[in-house]
Amino acid sequence: MLKHTLSLSAFVLSSLALGQAVKGGDVTVTSFGKDYRSYLSAPASATPKPAVILIHSFNGLEQGYKDLVDEMAGAGYVTLALGWQTFEKEPSDATVKALVEDGLKFLAARKDVNMNAVGLTGFCAGGRYTMLLLPQMKQFKAGVAWYGFPDQGGTAAKPQAPAALIGDLSTPMLILHGTKDVPSPIAGIYSYAQKLDAAGKNFKLSVYQGEPHGFLLSNSLIADTPASRGARQDMLTYFGTWLK
Repeated sequence: MLKHTLSLSAFVLSSLALGQAVKGGDVTVTSFGKDYRSYLSAPASATPKPAVILIHSFNGLEQGYKDLVDEMAGAGYVTLALGWQTFEKEPSDATVKALVEDGLKFLAARKDVNMNAVGLTGFCAGGRYTMLLLPQMKQFKAGVAWYGFPDQGGTAAKPQAPAALIGDLSTPMLILHGTKDVPSPIAGIYSYAQKLDAAGKNFKLSVYQGEPHGFLLSNSLIADTPASRGARQDMLTYFGTWLK
């Protein structure tokens, strides 16, 4: 049974928001009997609106991701950042998939969410999960993968690499990546994009010259850089196109 609680913080305004007041706070999403402390922010209006599930990086649910959730709520999206590392630093793909499914149930229980317009985004390990789960979960109408790992897989905990599931992908996907990414070299992303193109998949690749892995954040906060600002706007524009 899905259980969730919401603790509201003060109203916040974002630098990229459309002028809407948002409510951000901790929530609990229950999956397989475990309570995952997560973070949700939503526009003040009660009318149904698009929603996004966010999967943070391997470094945890840092403040910058919470600030981004508030920013996205200010732009009109009910946004849920799942704390997927609450119990394990590196859970199995099956565990994360189940949590994302329960995150969708969490959103479906809200009257202010249009479940026909839900997107998925993720960063680092979350970028890999975005690439991995979009082909498997048809509830998502669009996805944005930040500096993910398309070829990571082949272990007991991570049996499949996202690149192996390209044939099942039917969801539009935006890929955001830096040319100086060391953990996930840009060459692998170019190869992944070529495979997507050869398979006739709907995708967009935005490459940020000179940017390293994790360029959204700096010292756990949203980086005040042209690349960070540009990529966030790129994401909002993409979701604005597909989440209607």
